[in-house]
Order: sequence, then C-alpha cells, then structure tokens
Amino acid sequence: MSDYTLLIQMMNGVQYGLLLFLIASGLTLIFGIMGVINIAHGSFYMVGAYLAWSLTGLTGGFWSALALGVVLSIILGVILEWIFIRFLYDKNHLQQVLLTYGLILIFSELRSILWGDDVHSVAIPSILEGTFQLTESLSYPFYRLWLSLVCIAIAGLMYFLISHTRLGMMVRAGESNREMTVALGINIGLIYRFVFALGVSLAAFAGMIASPVSSVFPGMGNQVLIVSFVVVVIGGLGSIKGALLAAILVGLLDTFGKVVQFDVFGMNIFPSLSGMSIFLLMAIILIVRPQGIFGASTK
Repeated sequence: MSDYTLLIQMMNGVQYGLLLFLIASGLTLIFGIMGVINIAHGSFYMVGAYLAWSLTGLTGGFWSALALGVVLSIILGVILEWIFIRFLYDKNHLQQVLLTYGLILIFSELRSILWGDDVHSVAIPSILEGTFQLTESLSYPFYRLWLSLVCIAIAGLMYFLISHTRLGMMVRAGESNREMTVALGINIGLIYRFVFALGVSLAAFAGMIASPVSSVFPGMGNQVLIVSFVVVVIGGLGSIKGALLAAILVGLLDTFGKVVQFDVFGMNIFPSLSGMSIFLLMAIILIVRPQGIFGASTK
C-alpha cells in the first residue's frame, strides 16, 4: 500500500469515525445524563436520511432540506420525550429497552407507510461535487472532506456547550445529582427534554449528511446502532471526549480491516475479520478498563 493510498484510507477511517461520533454522542448523552437506554437511537439516524431524501425533492435543494430536517428532528425529539421518554426516568433498564424497542417498530412501520421500502439516493450538492487531486492518479471527494469538517465543528460546539455555558453547567449538575439540582430550583424535566432532543437531532443530522455518500434504505439504522453502542462502551458512558476518541478508533480499525492484506495459508483474513475487530477492541478495553477509556470509575 502506497503512502497516498494509506492517507486516503486514513481519511476515510477518520470520516467514518467522526460520523459515528455524531450518532454515539447523542446516545451517550441520553444514557449518561438521563439514565435511559435508548435502543431506538438508530431509527433517528434512518429518519434523518429519509428526511434528507424527501425534503431535497420537496424543497429542490440539499441545504434547505438540511435546515428544515434539523428543525423537524428537534421537534420530534421534544415530542417523543414528552409523550414517552419522561415516564422512563425512574424505571428499570428492562422497561426502557422494551419501550424504545416499541419505538423501533413504530418508526419502521411509519417509514414504510410514508416513504415505502425502496432504496433511494441523495445527490451531492453541486458546490461540493468533484474531487481534489492528491497525486496524478489519486483524488479525494470534496464532500467527504466537508463532512469531516462539519463533524469536527459540531464536536467543538458540543464541548463548548457542555463545558463552558450556563446551560451546560445545569446539564452536568443534573447528571451529577438530580435531587440537589431540583432543590436548587432548576427544571430538570426541561433539561432532560433538551438533552433528548439534542441526541435525536444529532443522530438525524448524521443520517442527513451521510445520505449523499450512502444509500437510503430500510433498516439502515440497525447496524449503526450496534456500532454506536460499541463506541459508547469503549469511550465510557456519558463521556463526549470518550465517544470522540472511541469513534475514531473504531472508524480506523473498521476501514483498515477491510483493505489491509494479511495472508494466512494463502487467504487474506482481514476483510472477513474486520467486522469482528471492533468487538475484539471493546472486549480488550473492558478487560483493561471496565468503565471505558474516559468513563467514571465506580469504585
């Protein structure tokens, strides 16, 4: 593998990892702050992709579809928290899993009714079409580079919001001690609603910006949900920086596992093992550090 090919695969791995971070960050926020296991999170990614496809056709442009889709996903998050999720805060994890699994079934049926069961594609916006040359024979798409930069910008905004704003201070207070936060006069229900809506919108936004580089199809949220849970476990429950580091590690490992040549008895074993490699990484991390890389110790 040449140096430039290695660079392209590294950029692909980082781009995939940053996209995983958008999804997993919402998942780790919802669980880490609200204590809710939300297995319907992958459905929000799917909804975002379908919104990008349908709204692009309705509005005539990807950017307007993106803006409208973000607003709709925030509204969706607020409604879901108000109707369903707010009743789960004092429930055990089994009840949380059962209810959010029910949401998966609901979203699957609604998707089939509203958008059908066909596979769709979303056109790359014209301003980001094309590639830039790395060598005479190798190039990299502008859209993938833009996608990576957007994810990095959102990661920075999330860090600033959680760590350096009054709202972030109230969110962290609610995570640390819910009863004391309520005693101080903070509306913890409103904080939780904000956190859940943020998590939903992050997953939906990830689906929207990923749609031009991947197909929009039924069940697309199922696989990404599993990988997102792996990212959350590796990074540490409730840790945004842990989710970022873990997502990039998983993205690089998955990408290079599919392209690296490693022959055993004349057979290249890496592509067949690439799917397993991220779970092996999770197992190693849990053995060495059970709470995850940046997770709080329970001792």
